[in-house]
Amino acid sequence: MRPSLHFLRRLLPVAAALLTAALPTSVPAADAPYPAQPIKVVVPFPPGGPTDIVARPFAEALTRSLGKPVVIENRGGAGGNVGADNVAKANPDGYTLLLGTVGTAAINPALYARLSYDPRKDLAPVAILAAAPVALVAHPSVPANTVAELLALAGRQSLRFGTAGNGTPGHLTGEMFKQASSAPLTHVPYKGSAAALQDLLGGHIELAFDPLQSVLPHVRAGKLKVIAISSAEASPVLPQVPTFAQAGVKVESTAWWGLFAPAGTPRPIVDRLAAELQGAEQSGDVRQLESIGLTLRQIAQPAALDAFLAAESTKWAKAVRDSGAKVD
Repeated sequence: MRPSLHFLRRLLPVAAALLTAALPTSVPAADAPYPAQPIKVVVPFPPGGPTDIVARPFAEALTRSLGKPVVIENRGGAGGNVGADNVAKANPDGYTLLLGTVGTAAINPALYARLSYDPRKDLAPVAILAAAPVALVAHPSVPANTVAELLALAGRQSLRFGTAGNGTPGHLTGEMFKQASSAPLTHVPYKGSAAALQDLLGGHIELAFDPLQSVLPHVRAGKLKVIAISSAEASPVLPQVPTFAQAGVKVESTAWWGLFAPAGTPRPIVDRLAAELQGAEQSGDVRQLESIGLTLRQIAQPAALDAFLAAESTKWAKAVRDSGAKVD
């Protein structure tokens, strides 16, 4: 029996509805101008630490220039590996990025026996943003104001140094200091700088190694004292504080921070982000980072980035070997 005309007329709206439901409801993100939605920047450490301090003004500047919210997500754990691995496995569409560190990019591959991501293969560098020395700070009650006095004290009593965790610049700089000075210091890793500094301020540990920007407010408030810093030259914000080399201990290190995307992120997106970051360095919020001990350091050309990361990986792998540090 052939279907009646009345039946076919009744069927047409149903068929049309089914066809509409089967069609895409939105244009794929890849076809829309970038960015078409908010961008998430993963900070692989808890709030309040040196990486968080760098991330937030850059995120605010990018929000203004891109016209879409750039949101910070703190995802700490395992010396930054948890957050880095999360971004390495994210969709490479430019909407999940990593505020990476010298630790996640160059130290951890040599320090950890097993790493769930390969920073050179699984992450695409966008730009190196800033750098800072690591500071050796002490509680005011510690009866030492110089490296020489501290080494003499370490020979008489047990001293502990806190860091933001295994694989952080503070950890490796502390291990390098121990190796170069033969000081019998005990490492106490914390889950982030804020926790380490809280215990130091409370007198539960005697020392800490941490990037300058996170300790400087406490130093200026008279709650901590800086013994020395790890850069090749004195810092403009603390010109009276010697470097380790000036104090007679051959230690030099620089902590740095950069923006990374998942490998496979389209080159036009990476280039757009790099260009916006270069402009962000002129914003007042970002320039303020210089007043707390950071040096703004823009490296964004692909060849320069590759050369920089290769050199850093080689340098820090040697530092890990020489220090004897290892994390299972």
